[in-house]
Amino acid sequence: MSFRKVNIVILMLAVILFLLVLHHNFLGLSSLLRKEVSDSGFLGLEPIDFVPDAPSHAVDGKQEEIPVVIASSEDRLGGAIAAINSIQHNTRSSVIFYIVTLNNTADHLRSWLSSGPLKNIRYKILNFDTKLLEGKVKEDPDQVESMKPLTFARFYLPILVPNAEKAIYMDDDVIVQGDILALYHTPLKPGHAAAFSEDCDSASTKVVIRGAGNQYNYIGYLDYKKERIRKLSMKASTCSFNPGVFVANLTEWKRQNITNQLEKWMKLNVEEGLYSRTLAGSITTPPLLIVFYQQHSNIDPMWNVRHLGSSAGKRYSPQFVKAAKLLHWNGHFKPWGRTASYTDIWEKWYIPDPTGKFSLIRRHTELSNIK
Repeated sequence: MSFRKVNIVILMLAVILFLLVLHHNFLGLSSLLRKEVSDSGFLGLEPIDFVPDAPSHAVDGKQEEIPVVIASSEDRLGGAIAAINSIQHNTRSSVIFYIVTLNNTADHLRSWLSSGPLKNIRYKILNFDTKLLEGKVKEDPDQVESMKPLTFARFYLPILVPNAEKAIYMDDDVIVQGDILALYHTPLKPGHAAAFSEDCDSASTKVVIRGAGNQYNYIGYLDYKKERIRKLSMKASTCSFNPGVFVANLTEWKRQNITNQLEKWMKLNVEEGLYSRTLAGSITTPPLLIVFYQQHSNIDPMWNVRHLGSSAGKRYSPQFVKAAKLLHWNGHFKPWGRTASYTDIWEKWYIPDPTGKFSLIRRHTELSNIK
């Protein structure tokens, strides 16, 4: 009898030990899965903050959620704030903002977003690890953007917005005057991973750079003297496009490994210098032009009325500016800077920084200080 009892006790202890081991393994697996889902730091894009509460008008479960990605450094945060405010005000759709910045900017951005009109928006702050660009970008004093890592965030959209089928990317120097839902519903042709606004077809481009050389063609961005570029058989006269605003089909983007393709051309440029020495625009444009050559759809040109920052003067009529769905201050003259055009329109959407770190630079302010 006692022998049987001993066997039963041993059996029960074995079962208990087995259950404890199973429980421990389950917890380990669960922890691993949670880390896999929440921590994308190995790719240099680590979530910092997320506010899931939607504004009251966007609670309708039938609505599509529109992911909008904006990258902004601390010295340009005012631009991102104004862009976000203009988007939120002009749509009744459910928008979630993915704001890409550097780690030391997160607290500043969070305090700004939690104040006033933007306190109810849905957003996610993502840290961009500059190590992601090692070996892919060569610092060039003549190209200021080569030393601004956030300009390359747009190359990593599927990592930034991992669960979305589509997303909108836009620069931080824009103001949206139309309903972002219309841009989100831009039709993309089968097999196309993105839709851009082409420079040749843009009403704004014709006004600004007509007769100014090759700023709207591939030859303005790529060095056709290089054999590697010539072997691609891309016509130098092909119309370029502006990557400051675009709609991406992320399913197609991942299927075609667009990010890997872009990184490949970044590395080759570091090794061989493939970009034009008189680069017509952003340093991020050349690899996009190569990867998306004759493989992109078009957005309505009124959704990227640009070159507002190419000079301090006003190039468009008030009627044209009012009709634009999106205004883009690409160029040196930013609307928060000392000299810019249409600053009155931009300031309508600007929200002052509660911390006081960011302030508008205005010529009349400087003159009053001199007096």
